[in-house]
Amino acid sequence: MNDDDALRFAAERGVFRYPVPTPFAVGPMNAYLIEDEPLTLIDSGPNSALSLDVLERGLAERGHAFADLKLLIITHQHADHLGLADVLARRCDAEVAAFGPLGNWLDRFHDQMELDDRFAVNIMLRHGVSREVTTALRAVTAMARAFGSHVHVTRPLLDGDVVELAGRRLYVYHRPGHSPSDIVFHDPEHDLLLAGDHLLGRISSNPVITRPLDADEELDVPRPRALMTYIDSMKRSAELDATVVLGGHGPPITDHRALIAERLDMHERRAEKIHGILLEHGPMTAHAIATTMWGRVALTQAYLTLSEVIGHLDLLVADGRAREIAGEELTEFEALAPS
Repeated sequence: MNDDDALRFAAERGVFRYPVPTPFAVGPMNAYLIEDEPLTLIDSGPNSALSLDVLERGLAERGHAFADLKLLIITHQHADHLGLADVLARRCDAEVAAFGPLGNWLDRFHDQMELDDRFAVNIMLRHGVSREVTTALRAVTAMARAFGSHVHVTRPLLDGDVVELAGRRLYVYHRPGHSPSDIVFHDPEHDLLLAGDHLLGRISSNPVITRPLDADEELDVPRPRALMTYIDSMKRSAELDATVVLGGHGPPITDHRALIAERLDMHERRAEKIHGILLEHGPMTAHAIATTMWGRVALTQAYLTLSEVIGHLDLLVADGRAREIAGEELTEFEALAPS
């Protein structure tokens, strides 16, 4: 089944994709309209006039207006997926559904983003990124924050919940890793899985090290093992049956089990490469490893590359192939010889 056939498969089952432009390197974000009762939109795109216009025109092509939307669903906490949610909720008088523990975070979006940024700076400094680079990156994230927005969740969802529409039941599963708040929606009767950024067709979801949702105002909390969490989430999603998986970016997925197996293999190969670097160079910070692997990209995308490297180091530590050496200011990792 090619991409067009997969989108046609979804459309025949009342689910329509709208690629919404974003200002981010990842490109357009896929919003999904479910033509059912209530009329439902999954993810809104970033807070911009262009994104709003694209959504409005897409709805009009199906004979709908914003006022017809009665349920807005947020798959996770990233700005490119939720920026217009508050605007639409007020214009449509619609319910807003999201992962329950995310509700307080979304009520105070800008304050929480500030705490998340400070948490990320602490992680970067601890793992070898210079203060000058963290200062520059904070300026970039401050600009990106404008494309998000607070929104009040009126319908909190938890793992195992069911969203009842007139013509389908959407089973809710918590799939953390890419973020702490990712949820996916399984529609077994129509053989679909709406996956947000949990599973993406052409790019691998980056398991970003993110401040836990229950951290409140605290910044000095145990570092989440984002990649290990994400791998566990992918393994659980491989147990779900779906002919077509609709992701938050890029094309639909028509064999999610093969994709997951490929991603698991990729993460193991990446961990083995990092193990080899440590064996060759001796103890290193995660940022030094990232620089060895990607050069300048490790500076321009310091937090993303750092999250990826630390994730694979966590795998090595868990497998007994490396150990973490926490100094007063810096953390380094050292390879352990294979047994």
